[in-house]
Amino acid sequence: MTNVLELSGVQKRYDAVVAVDALDLSLRSGEFLTLLGPSGSGKTTTLMMVAGLQQPDAGTITLNGASVAKLPPYRRDIGMVFQHYALFPHMTVRRNVAFPLEMRGVSKTEALRLVDEALQLVGLPDHGDRLPKQLSGGQQQRVALARAMVYRPALLLMDEPLGALDRKLREQLQLEIKRVHQERGISVLYVTHDQEEALTMSDRIAVFNQGRIEQIGSPEELYDRPATRFVAGFIGDTNFLSGKVLAVSDGRCEIETPAGRLQARATQGLLVGASASVAVRPERVVPAASAALRGTITDVIFLGTSRKYVVRLKDGTECVVLRPANEAALGARGSEVELGWAPAHATAFRDG
Repeated sequence: MTNVLELSGVQKRYDAVVAVDALDLSLRSGEFLTLLGPSGSGKTTTLMMVAGLQQPDAGTITLNGASVAKLPPYRRDIGMVFQHYALFPHMTVRRNVAFPLEMRGVSKTEALRLVDEALQLVGLPDHGDRLPKQLSGGQQQRVALARAMVYRPALLLMDEPLGALDRKLREQLQLEIKRVHQERGISVLYVTHDQEEALTMSDRIAVFNQGRIEQIGSPEELYDRPATRFVAGFIGDTNFLSGKVLAVSDGRCEIETPAGRLQARATQGLLVGASASVAVRPERVVPAASAALRGTITDVIFLGTSRKYVVRLKDGTECVVLRPANEAALGARGSEVELGWAPAHATAFRDG
């Protein structure tokens, strides 16, 4: 599979602050790649450099094999969708979508066909004569998406495009954008700080932290096999239990913690005697006879499809357990429980 976009050694500084540090990244043809990370981690700065709205201090950016270093934004064959829709308020939906085609000198006949096709794709075929103020927030964002795709750019950039919408509408548009991406086969570079959004929409996710990529991979890889403690803590809910490494062998390790002796998947750099933390997802913690972890249920929270149990372990550490609502209850508040997990479902990281 060919790469549409390549970043090599890209760096951006703001005075003494390194916003993006020696970044290497590639986007495959037809791929949906999400840049995920907390505020200030460098993901939006990276997107702005790809768009040409900011210039890197070092490194190269190529689009379809050609450097874009000397190209202004409007000549980079890139579509953009932002959190704020930036529609022209005095233009109809049809005129808004047609605007990029007019700027590129596309004939009126061809423009009409492309606009109709784009509006059909985003589910607004009958809204062409309306003004933006006559549309809901979700509809305005669909128009912005149609405008960005109408001239079939090589790459579509999206910067927190659903951030201003309510949860239900956001979830609906996540699926809509994913459908449009799959139908068009367009290459997408997407920025968000919302972990659930990234997991829902992406082919791959690059997790940013302090201007660097901590890990890049499929949603399943990042969730089930995090490479660093930061990734384990940033994506989804995670229990962390600290202790000392007793043994490491064949990719597995044994950790002695105040709550009990635990087994987990070992990551690089884990040595006997080192301080370490075991990370395990709440849904991977299960009732287990003769388990190392024993504790008392201090809270039970009903979430509709599941129940969340907060368990205080014998050393005072709290462990969260998530069980499907249609399964037998773990216990009531005040119940004593024994917990465990398969070693492959937990990951140990060296502390420090």
